[in-house]
Amino acid sequence: MDPSSFFINPAMFPPIQLDMQGQDHPTDYGQFVVDVLAKMTRDSGAIDQAILRRAIGLASSYLVTDASTNSESGISTWQTGFSRLVDIVVVLHHRGELELETVNEASKACSECWSVAGTWRGMEECRQGVREVAGKLKKLLDEPNRRTYKGQKVYTPNSG
Repeated sequence: MDPSSFFINPAMFPPIQLDMQGQDHPTDYGQFVVDVLAKMTRDSGAIDQAILRRAIGLASSYLVTDASTNSESGISTWQTGFSRLVDIVVVLHHRGELELETVNEASKACSECWSVAGTWRGMEECRQGVREVAGKLKKLLDEPNRRTYKGQKVYTPNSG
């Protein structure tokens, strides 16, 4: 594996822009996801699961920043972004292309977002969004126990 693949390409994850008065603009996970997916598919014509995993891994951070920088619609922008990413995971599964590492990252993101939503005041409603995303992921897992993907153990909280 190419060691440079372990580093995040800053062009894929643009920083929050400041306006002329030094005020932060609200973050928008939904728009971030659209931008990352558009750039990824424009550049390569395919879904790079390493980049997809990095974007999924940012879900809990964006939950905090979207909700705190945009009290009116931040929770909605976060939910839109997280749901879109998991929809891509589902598509990859149906194509037979989904990697275990991507399933694990999505499961970990659900766990982290669940914890954040229960810990930060005013974010309790986000747990319903996490439930919906986790439900989509759970349908991809092997029956009957829904703890493995293609025979491989999937990340669950407190299991490593």
